[in-house]
Amino acid sequence: MLTSILAAAGIFAVLVIVHEAGHFAMAKRLGVRVLRFSIGYPPRIWGIRHGETEYTVGATPFGGYVRMLGDEVGENPKSEALASYLHEIRLDVIGEARKHGLIAQSSDFDRDLALVAERLAQSGSGIGRELRADEARLLEEIKSCGGSVAEAIKGLAEQPPAVLLQSFKKRAFPTQSLGKRVLIVLAGPFSNLLFAPILLAVVYMVGVPLLLPVVGQVKQDLPAFKAGLHPGDKIVSLNGEPMESWTDFSRKIKEGDGSPFKIEVDRKDGAVLRKATIVVTPTKQQQKTIYGTMATTWVVGVLPRGDQTFKRYGPISAVGEGISTSIDMSGQLIVGIASIFTGAIPVREALGGPIMIAQMAGRQAHEGFANLAMFTVMLSLELGIINLLPVPLLDGGHLLFFGFEGVLGHPLELRYREMMLQVGLFLLVALMAFVIFNDISRIVQG
Repeated sequence: MLTSILAAAGIFAVLVIVHEAGHFAMAKRLGVRVLRFSIGYPPRIWGIRHGETEYTVGATPFGGYVRMLGDEVGENPKSEALASYLHEIRLDVIGEARKHGLIAQSSDFDRDLALVAERLAQSGSGIGRELRADEARLLEEIKSCGGSVAEAIKGLAEQPPAVLLQSFKKRAFPTQSLGKRVLIVLAGPFSNLLFAPILLAVVYMVGVPLLLPVVGQVKQDLPAFKAGLHPGDKIVSLNGEPMESWTDFSRKIKEGDGSPFKIEVDRKDGAVLRKATIVVTPTKQQQKTIYGTMATTWVVGVLPRGDQTFKRYGPISAVGEGISTSIDMSGQLIVGIASIFTGAIPVREALGGPIMIAQMAGRQAHEGFANLAMFTVMLSLELGIINLLPVPLLDGGHLLFFGFEGVLGHPLELRYREMMLQVGLFLLVALMAFVIFNDISRIVQG
């Protein structure tokens, strides 16, 4: 149980960092001020401020967020938003002054800021670098208020000068162009999608287990049985093409058109290993897919014995395999999600919550690095794809609002956005309750 919890927490932490780092990096690249980068939700159990951003760890795991400057789209920010921005400027000034040794470390930030303002007024000395216009205006206001930081911030927030409004709009997320906001929102899911082939490339270079093409079971009355394929036969080639793994063999059979296959095998006859050539004509049969649906596919009627080897890839081939596998897995996930919406897959069978994920993470952790990494890749792709769904509170919901804005030429009215966000919150809470209940039901029913 402890292994499952630790494995799940570790995987979620990595995926949250990757996702939020995408939003963070793109926002910083486009000049938006990031106030907080948090792994987990409040209450805060640890935090440190570096530059303009506070980096924190919350007590509530399995999530995270990036908080950017500004809340709502509008012509002018509200006084509360400006007051929050002025508090950030206050921390910027104090941080720079301390970094350059102009003031000592203390817990009284307001006193330190008033001291900086007084020194600036008396000697014209700054904070170790040139003051920005908004910083200079705040320090001037503190001096004119007799050193009261609270009064200065309140006054500037209620009657903001042009320099403060201009600075706020330049750095706030809501006042960026539509294109920049779309890029910042897309960066999170894209980071999860990009992380998958990178991690897979590492896995392939470290090495992955490979299921060998050795026959374990031959089903009666199916083509392989009738053609004389035996348990223990090692499949060497298919129509002259070498078969390195069971996956290669299975894929070739299913991709065929029903034409006969010439199968070369190594067969043990007592202590003697001899070669045999068998011609098998596949037949069509209904089989359960990975999505839980039934589909007709070509089969010959054999199952693998389970023999495995370990294969390592070179850097170039590992990258190629990582990209190819990520594309295949993404396609399977998209089809699976679509099958849930169309009703082809029962929802109770398809969805699992945190309990199921923790159980699966624990099992994969016991299997080794490659299995755990593959599970992480699957979750990363799921997180990226699901976040693009047009559901309010998800990244796709923000993109939906941006789509309305692009069509209408102005942001959707606040009351409509709030209504849609409430619906989105209800859906997500209901979904979470359902998957947790579903997990518990699976445990109870065994």
